[in-house]
Amino acid sequence: MWSAAWVIAGAVAWPCSADVFKYVDKDGNVYFSDEPLSGSHLRLEWKRTSKRLVAENKEQSAALRQRQEEAMARVEAKLNVGSLSVTAARPAAPVSGSMSVRRARYQDLIEANAARYNLSPALLHAVIRTESAYQANAQSHAGACGLMQLMPGTAARFRVSNIWDPAENIRGGSAYLRFLLDHFDGDLRLALAGYNAGEGAVKKFNNQIPPYRETQNYVRKVLRHLAAERLAHRS
Repeated sequence: MWSAAWVIAGAVAWPCSADVFKYVDKDGNVYFSDEPLSGSHLRLEWKRTSKRLVAENKEQSAALRQRQEEAMARVEAKLNVGSLSVTAARPAAPVSGSMSVRRARYQDLIEANAARYNLSPALLHAVIRTESAYQANAQSHAGACGLMQLMPGTAARFRVSNIWDPAENIRGGSAYLRFLLDHFDGDLRLALAGYNAGEGAVKKFNNQIPPYRETQNYVRKVLRHLAAERLAHRS
């Protein structure tokens, strides 16, 4: 019998001829099996062929990617016309001086994690520039650490073994950003607000940027740096 998590993630290579059964018990627990199950506590919710289930998972994944791309396009359109209320501001100055030296030091790690988590390298640069100005030993008064200013709890959540190691720190921060973008259906503003204040704070305010000055300034600053990154890349 397969676990629900494997089926949802689409990570199982289903046998071509197998049927898949989904059962729900009286407590709402879900069971997936490749053979019929018995028991008065179980209710058959559906039966699928493995081929059909794989096709449905692919369709759902494609639909999610499309929603994320459409959301990103809407954010970019608003940035281009300068109408995004929380982010309308002058472009950030280009990276220069000692910061450019630090930036180059972590370029490969940033690009590798951007590819790993399907993120824009420009977005990771914008977050790191905002969070730490590429200083690997940065620490906030609240206890956030490293290049991407991970809180210890967030580091543990994304299995960062050494919060001060640049490779681990960037990987953990990238994983968290990917989670937030998926969680908020590709809405970059909400993902950034969640990165700063926690996804719980965003949900508390009905999936809006929380009315915290720090968080609103943070979102504005990251998107300003992101616009500068993209302008530099096009130049």
